[in-house]
Amino acid sequence: MKTKSKLIYIQVLFAFITISSCKVSQPYVRPEVDAHNLFRDSLMSDTNSNALLPWRKLFADTILQKIIQEGISNNLNLQNAVLKIAEAEASMKQAKVANLPSLEAGLNASRTQSSVTGSGGGTNAVSNSNDQTQAFLNVSWEADIWGKMNSLKKRSVALFFQSNASKRVVETRLIASIANYYYLLLAYDKQLEITRQTIENRISDIETNKRLFQANMGTAAAIVQSEASRYAAEISVPDLEQRIRETENAISILISRPPGAIERNTLADQVPLTMLQAGLSTHLLKNRPDIQEAEYGFIAAFENTNAAKTYFYPSLVITAQGGLYSQTLKSIFNGSFFYSLTGGLTQPLFNKRENKTRYETARAKQRQAFNTYHQTILIAGQEVSDALFSHQQSLKKQELRKLEIDALEKSVKYTKSLLLYGNSTNYIDVLSSEQRLLTSQLEGVDDKLQQLQSTVYLYSALGGGWQ
Repeated sequence: MKTKSKLIYIQVLFAFITISSCKVSQPYVRPEVDAHNLFRDSLMSDTNSNALLPWRKLFADTILQKIIQEGISNNLNLQNAVLKIAEAEASMKQAKVANLPSLEAGLNASRTQSSVTGSGGGTNAVSNSNDQTQAFLNVSWEADIWGKMNSLKKRSVALFFQSNASKRVVETRLIASIANYYYLLLAYDKQLEITRQTIENRISDIETNKRLFQANMGTAAAIVQSEASRYAAEISVPDLEQRIRETENAISILISRPPGAIERNTLADQVPLTMLQAGLSTHLLKNRPDIQEAEYGFIAAFENTNAAKTYFYPSLVITAQGGLYSQTLKSIFNGSFFYSLTGGLTQPLFNKRENKTRYETARAKQRQAFNTYHQTILIAGQEVSDALFSHQQSLKKQELRKLEIDALEKSVKYTKSLLLYGNSTNYIDVLSSEQRLLTSQLEGVDDKLQQLQSTVYLYSALGGGWQ
């Protein structure tokens, strides 16, 4: 009967502990954050998203594809992200075995020597020695009554997945950065080409003004003004060449090369994606790696708070020791056996507010992690909205720019004809028309660049590049 009563008592005790532990450690539930209607002024209801496109399909330029692949293979930031995954994986493996008992083996040897004085004085003293050798095993195990070990294990798993998401963040941004720099490089090339063509036209203007002056149809002032306009165009060449050099160097760093020249096509060769599909804003939660990273950070903070709660409750530690001892090491396996078994329940009473501080700190970090998660979702919606609108505006600007350039080309042609065959204009009018045309042509390159880069920004904002 006594044995039966003890069993019932143990069962009731464990049932109570189990119920209590459920109240201490709460299961994670994704926080409610409204991810609907994050795209401003967007009426899109199509669930298809450009984020699901592999980056090789988004970028048709084969040279750009090679550069991006080189960046993925060699970029040092991406390699560091992979190493952080390995670091988090090691911590996760350790946390998974935290529930197992710890085991230690040891071997002790000791000698005790004492002297015994006879009744006749010191000359009759004798020496006694006592040798003892022990071989033992120590086992210690803490029962995870309140779920502390389990919460810490979940926290380490969350940190592991967070490091994976962080690696995808780096990869997505790397692809976007390489593509944006590449398109910027092509734009500088085109602007340099336009500028050099303008310089040739200005040199031609100088010769024309000289002929007009010799025929008493022009002035020396026109010659000097045409020369000044030529030099003004030439001054912009070094700036463009410097921008090209710096952009090449920036791409080189991204792909872990020493600074150097970058092979490339031309701006005219680029075929932008015509159909932009953003999908539903709720899809950002599963497509954007930075949102996943932020959520895993919140999960880790949540489980850390669970673990912090358990320090207010008693801990049960069971230790056992057993082994052999004898007078000599040679006879250790023929020696005597000993063992001990200890179980202890420790309830914290006063520890200088350490447990409360730990819990309050964990709660504060959990709230910070939630705010980061929420903010990341809002920023994702903003980035998609900005990219969509930028793309729309770039198309409008290109349509208007074409009309402007066509009109300015006619203006230059007409004013030059009037200068050659009539007296109703002067070279100032020609120069003004040429300058407006040059400005419009350079801005037209920027319009094309805006269209290409807005496509890249949208792809990155939707979470593309890592699938």
